[in-house]
Parts: sequence; structure tokens; C-alpha cells
Amino acid sequence: MHMAAGADFSHPYTILEGSYSKENVSGMQNDTENSENLDSLKQMTSGKPPRHLSVIRHSVSTTRLLSAADLDLDVGTVICRSSSDEKSWVLPVLRSGSCAERGPKQYMEDEHICIDNLIEHLDATENFPSPVAFYGVFDGHGGTDAASFVRNNILRFIVQDSQFPICVEAAIRSAFVKADYAFADDSSLDISSGTTAITALVFGRTLIIANAGDCRAVLGRRGRAIEMSKDHKPNCTSERLRIEKLGGVIYDGYLNGQLSVARALGDWHMKGPKGTDSPLSAEPELHEAHLSEDDEFLIMGCDGLWDVMSSQCAVTMARKELTIHNDPERCSRELVREALKRNTCDNLTVIVICFSPDPPPRIEIPQRVRRSISAEALNLVKGALDSYS
Repeated sequence: MHMAAGADFSHPYTILEGSYSKENVSGMQNDTENSENLDSLKQMTSGKPPRHLSVIRHSVSTTRLLSAADLDLDVGTVICRSSSDEKSWVLPVLRSGSCAERGPKQYMEDEHICIDNLIEHLDATENFPSPVAFYGVFDGHGGTDAASFVRNNILRFIVQDSQFPICVEAAIRSAFVKADYAFADDSSLDISSGTTAITALVFGRTLIIANAGDCRAVLGRRGRAIEMSKDHKPNCTSERLRIEKLGGVIYDGYLNGQLSVARALGDWHMKGPKGTDSPLSAEPELHEAHLSEDDEFLIMGCDGLWDVMSSQCAVTMARKELTIHNDPERCSRELVREALKRNTCDNLTVIVICFSPDPPPRIEIPQRVRRSISAEALNLVKGALDSYS
């Protein structure tokens, strides 16, 4: 993410290697509305989830799963279904790894979150549907306040929404806007800072991506890159039409001459009063897919990665790494290193989420069968052709 020349960047920031603690979802278990949400979840499925796994940020963890019959849930209207919807498949076994580097910039303004076992993270001890996992990348600009606030609160807004988990898409969309408004109301923070945001929620076999800005999520499907989000650049046709309809302008690819993205949370110096439509929108676009045996992993990254690497290049590289060592954290680290070698100009954050405990299978390309014709047959063909001449 890039601000226009002359934009002010606030205080320095250092990378924190600690885990995403339960304290960040403050008061979640004591909140009445959240208790009602958990009660509604308990009525939907039966069976106690596993409790023996820990969730560690920047590390690999595994989530054991219930049967497909327990978890093949309908979670709202589908926005974007994959071509492999009809394939039967066991539920995913989730493992993730992440890497974040300051890169060539003066400060680190990115934040991210990796929760492979959301059941354990929320301490939902009975009858919570599984598997549920949550991931996010938040690319801050103009300071770290917006990215830090959204990272610490977006999950709380999702699970406490009255529509969760009956209509997950609606809950996520509402949570982005609520987080944006809550950030504006916090007088202790610099509300002129902003952040793009992309989140991934794995809900049984369903993968739901929500994106506002130019972070990107790419699915690796047997070596093929499937983009699960769209970069919200001001010059994108649909974004340009929306911006101009709401009175915004685009100068040299920058929204109102200031920001290189068309959607972001925060940046309240560029937005009108809460509740009004603004050329800079915090509302995410959602894409959904039903995972099949062909879907091997998901890469989530900030624009520092995608500015120097195509989606297909990242998937090809990640797949090659995983076939060698099967370590998503090491894989994310290699993607970051490659982006640095390619002279990225931004902070770098990459998450790799694997859907199986096994490495991707090697793709065997069938060899071309060479066919030959005997001299006798060749003469017969030649004679037949001559007879027609």
C-alpha cells in the first residue's frame, strides 16, 4: 500500500512475535450477545471438539476434524463457487505458517493473525461446529493504529454479530463496517491512519474470503492459481465508476490524489460522517469456495508480495517448496525472501494455509507416445494416393 508523495507517516513500529491472545477478544465470553450466538451454534451440531492442540502465531499447528455429515453446513448465499464443488472430499486438516518483514520501508505497518483452531481460541468447549479457522492480513498506512485496531477487534465483531453463524457472509460484511466505525470512535488513536484488510474464514469445507483493499488471497489448486479476491485499485473500472458516482476523483492512480487503494478501513480524514457513502469504502467484497481434494493451500499476502510476483508464480513456488519440506511457515518465509530479491518497495506479510497434513502430490505429465509406420505400410499409402492422382 502506498500513500501519495508527501504523506505523513507516524511513529515507528517493531514486529511483535507474540500470539494472538484471548485478551484481544476482550470480554467475548462474558458478552450476552456472544453467549446467545454460541448457544445457537450448539443447537446446530453434536459432538465435542478436540481440545489437545495449541494455537501459536508464526508456527504450524494442526486441527483434527469431525465427520463431513456433522459439518456440511449451508452458510448463506454463495458469491463465487469453485469449479470443483461437486467433488466429494473429507474435511480439511488445517496447518498454517506466516512471515512478516519490514522490507525497505522505515517502519513496519503490517499486522496479521493466524488461528488454525477457532474453537479452542474462543474456548467454546461444547458442541461448537468444527473445523473453524480464521486468518487475516492488515496492511497499514499513515501509521500503525488502524491496522493494529482492526487486527485486534475484527474477529470479535464477526462472532458477536447477530447473523453469525447462520449467515456468515452478512456477519463478516457487517463486522468490517463496525470495526471501521469503532476505530473512528476511539479518541486515543490516530483515526487518520488506515489499513487494507483481507480475512479468510474456513467453515467446514467452505472457504470465505473478505477483502477491502489490495491485499490478495490465492488458492493453489493442483498447481493452478485461483484468485479469491480482487485488488481494489482506484483505476479498476468498477471502483472508478463507484468513486466518481460518489463525487471522488482519481489523480495519477490515487484516490483524491492521496491513496492508492479504493477501499480501506480508517482514513477518516477522507470520509464523510458515519453512515454516509464515501468514495473510500470500508465494505469488503466476498468470495466463497467449497474446498475439494484438488485445493491444496491458500496464500494470503499484502501488496508488497503481489507488486513483484504474479499469483501463478507464487502458487508455483509455494507448491514446489511444500513438496520438498511440507512446512507452511518455511514456505511463507521463502515467498518473502523472493519478494525482497525482486526489490519490493513495501512491507511484506505472507500467510500460507495448507488443507492437508500431506505435501502436495507430484503432478505426473503423461509422456507423448511416438507412433511409427512401417515402410510397407508407407508404400501402400503412397500407392493409394497415387491412384487418385
